Amino acid sequence: MPRRVLNEDDTGSSVERVAITASGLHKVFRPRRDETVTALRDVGFAAEWGRLTGIVGPSGSGKSTLMYCLAGLEPVTSGSVRLLGQEITTMGRARSARFRRDHLGFVFQSYNLVPSMTVAGNLRLPFTLRRRPFPARSGDAVLQRLGIARLTGARAAQLSGGEQQRVALARVLISDPEIVFADEPTGALDSESSERVVEQLRRVAERGDRAVVMVTHSAEVAAACDRVVQVRDGRVVEPAPAGSAA
Repeated sequence: MPRRVLNEDDTGSSVERVAITASGLHKVFRPRRDETVTALRDVGFAAEWGRLTGIVGPSGSGKSTLMYCLAGLEPVTSGSVRLLGQEITTMGRARSARFRRDHLGFVFQSYNLVPSMTVAGNLRLPFTLRRRPFPARSGDAVLQRLGIARLTGARAAQLSGGEQQRVALARVLISDPEIVFADEPTGALDSESSERVVEQLRRVAERGDRAVVMVTHSAEVAAACDRVVQVRDGRVVEPAPAGSAA
């Protein structure tokens, strides 16, 4: 399905392209002034529209760092990352934040809900901050699909881990971003909750005009991906077969 690419000189034409391209990515951390840790080494990456792309690798391999750099949440030391046709590594902080707000969605293992707010309040919060109306009809459909419609009046702190993760996922699905990044979204969940989360992420990708990138350590979750990229020692090695996680 053709996608509109948000080029700086956009003329309104639609071009079918990959959702994410990255090349020559290096990321160096400096935990202390006299110490450096290289997390990514000359990494290339691509994710296509209509596909669920998994990133796997051993603990400490750099897979989460790669996702954070791809999403613009972590600055790169050098290299290029293009999302929706735009180079994000040269965006200023404010512009980068607006771009993420308008086009990207994030699902984290830590849920990032406001504990004192109700489920309904957490779902509406992004729309309130953007001064946009909450899409009640599509929101209700998402909640029904995730099996959490009955929880809208409960406070987030009262929910189980699986319920909180489904609320966090619902918040992303209702916002309907073009690209979804998920960092170990099933890491703390039971098998039933994990299946629900992965199923919904697959549904997003299967629309054809959305892309999902997911970091996982689970072989079962990796098996649900359309493509799996393996990271070891800060490098992308040969693409891993679907179903592998390390």
